[in-house]
Amino acid sequence: MPTTTSASPAAAAHRRRSRRKAPPPRQPWCCSFGLDPSTAAAAAANRSPLPAPPRAKPSHQLAPPLSRRIRSPGRVSPIDDPSFAATAGSCVSARLSSVTECPPPALPPPPPPPPPPAAAVEKPRATLRLRLVEKGVVLEVDEVERVRRESKVVRKVLGGRGGEVAVEGKVEVESFREAVEMMLEDEDETAAMRRLARGGVARAIGVLEVSLSLLFDRGVNNCLMYLEAVPWNESEEDIIKQLLSQHSSYEAAFRNLLARLQPQRPTSSAELVVELVDSITKGTNNNARKELRNLVNGILSKSSVYIKGDKELDKRSIYCICHSCLNSLVGLFEESSDLVHADERSISSVGKGPLERIYKLVEDINWLLQILIDRQMGEEFVDVWANKKTLSSMQERVSPMIRHELSRISATIFIAMGSGKLHCTGDKRFSFFQAWFRPMLVDFGWLRRYPKGLNVTTLEEGIGQALLTLTLAQQQVLFMEWFEAFSGQGRECPNLMRAFQVWWRRSFVRSLGSSS
Repeated sequence: MPTTTSASPAAAAHRRRSRRKAPPPRQPWCCSFGLDPSTAAAAAANRSPLPAPPRAKPSHQLAPPLSRRIRSPGRVSPIDDPSFAATAGSCVSARLSSVTECPPPALPPPPPPPPPPAAAVEKPRATLRLRLVEKGVVLEVDEVERVRRESKVVRKVLGGRGGEVAVEGKVEVESFREAVEMMLEDEDETAAMRRLARGGVARAIGVLEVSLSLLFDRGVNNCLMYLEAVPWNESEEDIIKQLLSQHSSYEAAFRNLLARLQPQRPTSSAELVVELVDSITKGTNNNARKELRNLVNGILSKSSVYIKGDKELDKRSIYCICHSCLNSLVGLFEESSDLVHADERSISSVGKGPLERIYKLVEDINWLLQILIDRQMGEEFVDVWANKKTLSSMQERVSPMIRHELSRISATIFIAMGSGKLHCTGDKRFSFFQAWFRPMLVDFGWLRRYPKGLNVTTLEEGIGQALLTLTLAQQQVLFMEWFEAFSGQGRECPNLMRAFQVWWRRSFVRSLGSSS
């Protein structure tokens, strides 16, 4: 049948394939970079390895024949030969066992170093401790021998051993450290000057104090050279003076420094002041003369620190300068009286030159008079001024623009006399009033208009108080003269009403011996 005939060949083929034996399962791949089996076996025979334990292989895995082994370049082939695997495993076991069971022999320990000879045994280094007592700071120095050579104190106290040296004095830590560093360094004078200049004068004074305490001669000389070449302020000068007075053993080294503090040939300051005063009175620059007068006033002031313990001024020399100025003033007034008449008041008619010289002389005389009053030596000037009849007689012949300058000098005397700074006798006081009271009444208006630093109220008070120092009879004459001038000129005259009331009460109301 055709259907049976066509199906029988396919069924027969199926039956043939089913009768074929199933191939064994594939061996697992193992990456190995070992030797060829023959080479591995030869190497194992030569080494006589330990017997390796047999490896159990599953019964279902059969080794394929060697002829089916794949050897292609660049690829890793599976290991199929059981003898090769056993040989390789035994080789590895042999290597591991040789490492474990046969360790390399240990190196012998190094021999101990030979002991040093007795002479070479190093002694402990001596250390110097320098203590700054005021600050509680300690500097440790290893170079004891170097410090011993530089400092006499360290050499005397410590000898050849280490130890501690205390340094007294109120110095800064930086100055203390600087002095120690100077001991440890070899420096010439130039390098030492640069070192001290970096710290300034105050630091150099501190280094000098430490060096003097330690008797460090090189440091003392370097500090003195630096301080002698630089300026100091007043506080630094006081410290230097104190140091020089406390360390007289260095007097020779202090010579240059003492020359700046003590004059080699002492002179009196009073004599120098007289020379300064005379120079000012002869000066021509008004601004400079004013500044110099203030300078001299500061020196002569009782509260000044510049003339403590000095003697009084040379009274005779000061009065010689006063007489010279008064004689020049008389000459200028005589020259001015020849140029103008009494009714001419224009400055152009007098001339600017003579007028400026008069102003200058009046300023100088008033300044000298104030110096004498402050030093309680002005009583003689009152007598001199009262006897200048030539000047007082020029009131009618000289312009009030010029003559009122003379009343400035009288005003200074009135104020000093009224405040009790001039202790003249009654006769000298009355003589002064006789010569200069009337000119004051005439020129008071000019002084009010051109005070030039004069306190007019103080002047009025001074005139009244000075007038009350006279006798009541003398006061009556002068007060009546004032009363007449004041009634005609008003505020162009000084206001002496309070002093007039005192005189009136003393004379007529409460005179001595009358009952209240």
